[in-house]
Amino acid sequence: MSASFLYHRRIQFAETDMAGIVHFSRYFRFMEEAEHALWRAAGLAIAEPTHGWPRVAAAFDYKRPLRFEDEFVVSVRIAAVSRRTIRYGFDLRRKETFVGHGSITVACVTVGAEGAMTSVSLPEGLVERLRGVMIESIAEDRATGP
Repeated sequence: MSASFLYHRRIQFAETDMAGIVHFSRYFRFMEEAEHALWRAAGLAIAEPTHGWPRVAAAFDYKRPLRFEDEFVVSVRIAAVSRRTIRYGFDLRRKETFVGHGSITVACVTVGAEGAMTSVSLPEGLVERLRGVMIESIAEDRATGP
């Protein structure tokens, strides 16, 4: 069993090309939207004056396209935690169709008066609050997926 947060969305026309297919770069926005929705559900704000959360790694493996008006779900899980970073895993599905999976790693930083970032430890209790709004779901084997 794996805990995840589910974010539901519909594709807007402005997110597609003239053939109605979502541009590859939008998937990174979908992952980030889902991350922000997770934080809001946990009663947290990702944009706050004390900490910043720059992305230090991001990847997406595409399996099926999304098209205009498709309804889909982004499943977010916390894949790894270190003292200063969180790596999220994301799975996208359109109904029963596996669309793809990705990851984003964020670092916890403070920002100085001149804009210089300094890596710091994750705030105490942060990961537990995020996990607190996740539900248990059956982990799927991507190797046997579409």
